[in-house]
Amino acid sequence: MYKIAVLASTNGTDLQAIIDEMKAGKMEGIELAAVISNKKSAYALQRAREQGYEAIYINPKDKTREEFDSEILQVLLEKGVDLVVLVGYMRILSHNFVTAFEERIINVHPAIDLKKYGGAGFFGGNVHKAVLDAGEKESGCTIHMVTEDVDSGPILAQAKVKIEPDETPESLKEKVQAQEKLLYPEVIRKLASHARA
Repeated sequence: MYKIAVLASTNGTDLQAIIDEMKAGKMEGIELAAVISNKKSAYALQRAREQGYEAIYINPKDKTREEFDSEILQVLLEKGVDLVVLVGYMRILSHNFVTAFEERIINVHPAIDLKKYGGAGFFGGNVHKAVLDAGEKESGCTIHMVTEDVDSGPILAQAKVKIEPDETPESLKEKVQAQEKLLYPEVIRKLASHARA
């Protein structure tokens, strides 16, 4: 069994897409071992609990980034996790964490050009606003491996969306999220099949 764990800080809409594919029998041989969050109120935790998956809140208060990450690492190692999936995870991972799961952490970013619209300060609505402000004709999402340099790891997959003349950050977010929901399960399936090969 190929085990994944999801780290989430927000609503977990992409997590829901992964769960839906699992429930539909489209993620054969893949198990969601846990959903972990640094936010007690993250809806991603509620989603996981309600659908029968283990949901774990780890309190970051008064801990260094390394201390907090080592707590998560302990859970991942105990559960024998093969792949860490970041879904709206609002923390930058420490060196030890990235090293422990080298080439086994993936993230989705809501833009196509990560050099222009990636890195510190570019997350969520900020990205869509920046893309529109720059007058881009298209945007989309990128799934990439996580390295210590934020949004700089090898690109695994991308999906593009056309930007309409009357596009708003909110409407662009909806379009991009629709693509993320299709792309994320697909990338997980590919990584799982490569690991089994």
